[in-house]
Amino acid sequence: MARYQLVHDMPGRLRVRLGRYAFDHRTGQLLVPVLSSWPMVRQVEVNERTGSLLFYYDATRKEALLECLDALSLSQLDDTAYQGYLDELASYEKRQKAIFRQYRGQLIRIGLRYMMTKMLPLPLQYFLRCLSARHYLKKGMSSLLAGHLDVPVLDATSITLSLLSQNMQTAGHIMLLLSISALLEDYTRDKTTLSLTEKLSLQTEKVWVKDTTGRHQIASNQLQRGDIVIVSTGAMIPVDGEIISGEAMVNEASFTGEPLSKRVGGGQSVFAGTVVEEGEIEIYTREIQQDSRIQQIISLIETNSQAKAAIQAKAEHLADAIVPYSFIGFLGTLFFTRSLSRAMSLLLVDYSCAIKLSTSVAMISAMQEASRHRILVKGGKYIEAMAQADVIVFDKTGTLTHACPHVQQVVGLGQYSREEVLSIAACLEEHFPHSMANAIVTRAASEGLIHEERHAKVEYIIAHGIASSLDGQRVVIGSSHFVFEDEKIPLTVEVKLAIDQLEREGASSLIYLAIGGQLAGIISIDDPLKQEARSTLVRLRQLGFKKIVMLTGDGRQAASHIASLLEVDDYRYEILPEDKAQYIQELKSQGHVVVMVGDGVNDTPALSSADVSISMQDSSAIARELADVTLLDGRLEEIAVFRSLALELMRRIHLNYAKIVTMNSALIFSGMAGWLPATTGALLHNTSTFVLTALATQPLLKDETS
Repeated sequence: MARYQLVHDMPGRLRVRLGRYAFDHRTGQLLVPVLSSWPMVRQVEVNERTGSLLFYYDATRKEALLECLDALSLSQLDDTAYQGYLDELASYEKRQKAIFRQYRGQLIRIGLRYMMTKMLPLPLQYFLRCLSARHYLKKGMSSLLAGHLDVPVLDATSITLSLLSQNMQTAGHIMLLLSISALLEDYTRDKTTLSLTEKLSLQTEKVWVKDTTGRHQIASNQLQRGDIVIVSTGAMIPVDGEIISGEAMVNEASFTGEPLSKRVGGGQSVFAGTVVEEGEIEIYTREIQQDSRIQQIISLIETNSQAKAAIQAKAEHLADAIVPYSFIGFLGTLFFTRSLSRAMSLLLVDYSCAIKLSTSVAMISAMQEASRHRILVKGGKYIEAMAQADVIVFDKTGTLTHACPHVQQVVGLGQYSREEVLSIAACLEEHFPHSMANAIVTRAASEGLIHEERHAKVEYIIAHGIASSLDGQRVVIGSSHFVFEDEKIPLTVEVKLAIDQLEREGASSLIYLAIGGQLAGIISIDDPLKQEARSTLVRLRQLGFKKIVMLTGDGRQAASHIASLLEVDDYRYEILPEDKAQYIQELKSQGHVVVMVGDGVNDTPALSSADVSISMQDSSAIARELADVTLLDGRLEEIAVFRSLALELMRRIHLNYAKIVTMNSALIFSGMAGWLPATTGALLHNTSTFVLTALATQPLLKDETS
């Protein structure tokens, strides 16, 4: 049993301290997947130096978390099930050390080669300098033949002129600086990219499995061949395997490229990365796709140019556009001063390297910093768009609320009692588990209501409800739009009065049950706001959002109540998925840059329409796949953190522009005036590029400690 001290406690967030150096490095690594596998834990952070454990957990299960902590024994931790995770972590540590050794060795070889060349006789020095110059001349010629007048042409020209004037020292210095510059650029980019890849790929997600004890969740990295995995509507299939039970409509677009879904059932194969759009299946695991997932993440980072921010593209265009002016300045200076040394200052000092490198590294570093805050960003352009956004739109249920609702009241109508309504509703809803369905099933179980499977096969209608048949009669359960408009269930005066009464009593949502064409009952659902919802919206307004909007499928009174609590600028109620997307498009057509935050299958059209789409880690798999940004801890405060990071990144990039232009302009002018030797200017230019690039990797947010 581990002794601990409770140092921080708020709903859904708990920090305990076991004491300084209470566990070693490997135990700290092992604690992450072990503690993450606890069913009530959403995420855990371990600090081996202070011996602290930070839990993000289901706020309704605090006692269960404390019981697990009381039973925790550091000396009896079993790493058998987590060997793959630990090996993966060790692999990254080895790769980090290997990268350092590789580039250190290359730097030493560059230095030794330069020093040894200087000790040789002059004719041999000249011959070796010419050999070394071939690499730069080849790159310069390739650019010219391709019709580009860019930095390689500048480098090749300056080296050629130095060799033709038999100034071997200058040529040697230029090639030395260029070699070191390229080496440090590659090292910075490789180190930053590897660190980001590690942060992303070691995140543990949870999946549902079935064994002799029933259904339960485990960390995805605990999956083994032969496990029975359960995948329901809206979830992504995490393994390659064979269906042993159930039927579903599976979207295989990520696997086959075909946008249409197909029906699958017992005995058929399914593949990791595909999504269950409707139904529930049990899969016998043949292959674990953990390696595949890591490769997808690495590919995402390495192909980041596809999601390149406009400011990166602008920086690269600006850098290349300056090169012709460097040649014009070179020729002009040579003509008026007749000094090759002065003229070469314009070739040896350029703006493009620093602009390109510092902007690219700053963007990758920002993505890495976001990952440290448990924010997964799929491309630099989304950070830039987040900084530019002026409107943010929130889905209500599961985003602004806890998505752990509970049943407030059950009203039976006509011949049906409240117990019958609750029992039938639980019987239907248990087939498609989501937050409201779970609330209904849990309430029925707590009241000891046993619901027999009297209905036929159920059909889930996304964003509407469930349809089936019961004792030969059609039964439907779902939203008011589904029940009263699509199913044409009569909305009587009695029903209207019941609805008004429930909404006045604070119902967040109302679920309607109809049997045989008549309304049988109403279930009132209460889904309280997340504790941080209001403060997050206030912070977002302080960070520059001019309009904050809430979208919900709830009725007018319930939506109005929540909107008034949050003080949003606008809200839409009883809204359908396609209406959400249309609203986003309307905002964009008015010239707004729009951020959409959602978590459900019904939010996916709106997420696809927004300039930046954000989902939570516990969102549906479809929402997470479509979203440009995923909050891995599911905390609303991280949206404000992401906005702050985006604003700071843009400020840093623009500040770097100003520094680069100022510094290099001063060096060029000093060289043209003859105050600074060309090689000294080149040295200062490359040094300033290194410094700015190194500064671009520094944390953007003041509270960043890692």
